[in-house]
Amino acid sequence: MSEYSKKVRSALDAAVTAIGGSPREGQIEMAEAVANALSDRHHLLVQAGTGTGKSLAYLVPALVHGKKVLVATATLALQRQLVERDLPKIKAALDKELKRDISFAIYKGVGNYICLQKMNNAPNDPEAQAVLEVSTLEGDAKRLRAWAQSPNATGDRDDAPDVDRRVWSANSVSGRECMGADECPSGSKCFAALAKAKAQTADIVVTNHTLLAIEIVDSHPILPERDAIVLDEAHEFMDRTTQAVTEEITAARVLRAANMARKHMPGKAGDALFKASEKFSKSLGEYADDLKADPTRAGRLDKLPATLEAPLRAVKEAVAAVTALISADAQIIDPNSMAERARVKGALNEISQTATKLLKPGHTHVLWFEPTYSTLYLAPLAVSDVLRGNLLTQTPVIATSATLTVGKSFDAIAKNIGFVIGSKNEAEDEEEVDEDDLKKKGAMDPANLQILDVGSPFDFANQGMLYLPKDLPEPGRDGPSIEALTELGELIQAAGGRTLALFSSWRGVEAADEHLRKVLAELKLPIITQRRGDSVGPLVDKFAKDEKSILLGTISLWQGIDVPGPACTLVAIDRIPFPRPDEPVLSARAAEADAAGGSGFMQISLPRAALLLAQGTGRLIRSLDDRGVVAILDSRIVNKRYGSILLNSMPPFWRTSDGAVIKEALRRLDAQYLGN
Repeated sequence: MSEYSKKVRSALDAAVTAIGGSPREGQIEMAEAVANALSDRHHLLVQAGTGTGKSLAYLVPALVHGKKVLVATATLALQRQLVERDLPKIKAALDKELKRDISFAIYKGVGNYICLQKMNNAPNDPEAQAVLEVSTLEGDAKRLRAWAQSPNATGDRDDAPDVDRRVWSANSVSGRECMGADECPSGSKCFAALAKAKAQTADIVVTNHTLLAIEIVDSHPILPERDAIVLDEAHEFMDRTTQAVTEEITAARVLRAANMARKHMPGKAGDALFKASEKFSKSLGEYADDLKADPTRAGRLDKLPATLEAPLRAVKEAVAAVTALISADAQIIDPNSMAERARVKGALNEISQTATKLLKPGHTHVLWFEPTYSTLYLAPLAVSDVLRGNLLTQTPVIATSATLTVGKSFDAIAKNIGFVIGSKNEAEDEEEVDEDDLKKKGAMDPANLQILDVGSPFDFANQGMLYLPKDLPEPGRDGPSIEALTELGELIQAAGGRTLALFSSWRGVEAADEHLRKVLAELKLPIITQRRGDSVGPLVDKFAKDEKSILLGTISLWQGIDVPGPACTLVAIDRIPFPRPDEPVLSARAAEADAAGGSGFMQISLPRAALLLAQGTGRLIRSLDDRGVVAILDSRIVNKRYGSILLNSMPPFWRTSDGAVIKEALRRLDAQYLGN
């Protein structure tokens, strides 16, 4: 064992003791693999099942090695776990073990922090004035200002008082609208700049997938320099990257930019832009009405419809005219006026860049219109090439999650992130990688990858049962069948509540809510139902506190939910979470796979469903003492050939199709918990 490995083992022991844990084989194996990746400079793809303690398995080797490491997560819950729980708990122990003061920080995008210049200049800001004109928002605005002015305020949205999104928007700016701390009159106190300065010197910087994705795709530094990157919740990274770089345009965004421009650039050019934005808004509304009247026309677009193309082109031309005038005006010397101008130019540049891309989408992008919110979207068809070129050639990347395999294979996730797998000749959609060229540039090779599965400390076969009823009707488009809802009600009754019920659509949530409130009325079990726009955290807290409660929710509850103990002994899933046929990006990717002679279903739809199903079933066993049942109320998983791939992607629970056995087991568990 090398000296470095010994130091990692010793530091890991100290960290585990500090959090009150015990040594775990999988955690030790992962920590050693991370240590090797950092010292030998290669990539690592590691599946670490629930209970492994993967955060310590990557944090400790990074701190021992003295590398500056960026940790990117998909969820806010994991970010908070790292910076509010894991890192503070191990800091004192590792300071002593490593004989130095270790440091960590969190960094988010500019829009996540209050903009003091904008807040302090509210009387001259149109957005702030619009907010104050709504009497119900005035109190929110005062609370936010008081908090921002209080000692030790971070300016971070997640620490701020809960205020209406319009109030937050009136007191924050996007990255493109920010003039930069060096030029800004409030720059010395800027919350975003202070957070970034702290992050620049930290050993560990925690951020989110979205910010990292924007930096990678734009090839423009946003985050601090680093020696290595950890992608936690890596199964989400491709989707988060796609979302981060998806262009969108609405009438409201265009009108906002036009209003800002008209205030700061009165005259013909400003008026022309405002008129163009009104025409565009009207065209979007009419197009949305047409689609609502004829839903068959909804979905992907090969190019912009003529009724939208001309109005959008007019907006782009009017934006260019105003931008030229603003850029040519060098008479402004007042710092606050300069900051306002920077915001106007930023808003106009965003509109211009989006419009340019929408007017020429090309075959590498997917264009679609969403009629409910009258929004045009443009997303890249693939992101793996840009991830390969701009991420995997720069620093070692350690990609980890509890769920990375599809049918026990890492191939799908490896390709999604951009790793080159197998021989170069066999990699059907990989760009040729010139290893000599990479070495000359001191760059990483995307094929220099170690793949590892360290398992889980949980005994899934003895701790959990998987119920697979094979006689239920196949799910249709109208939500769960009455037979599936009846079965769900009987399972919940047997469990005495204690249920997390996961649905693949809002329609399913609503149907279950209506049915369960009728059939379980006499039992008086609390039913907590997720509604559109609900924050996940408070729902889960409420569910965890009342052991007899039932939580009904959709996709945002399928992952990142950690409720160990008797509050969650039944996880019910209404159907295999295949992508909707009308989902634009995934359907386009599937169509491309079909056109290339492959199978869109096997290459796109099935892997996505498998990973989400693995995440959903992973909500059940969260500790060594947990016991319970996962019920999948979709008979296709037993009756279709592809079912074996889905089952092999999930924890190895004991399986049965016998409902009587399952309900008796749930009744026994309920009685046991009631007796304790």
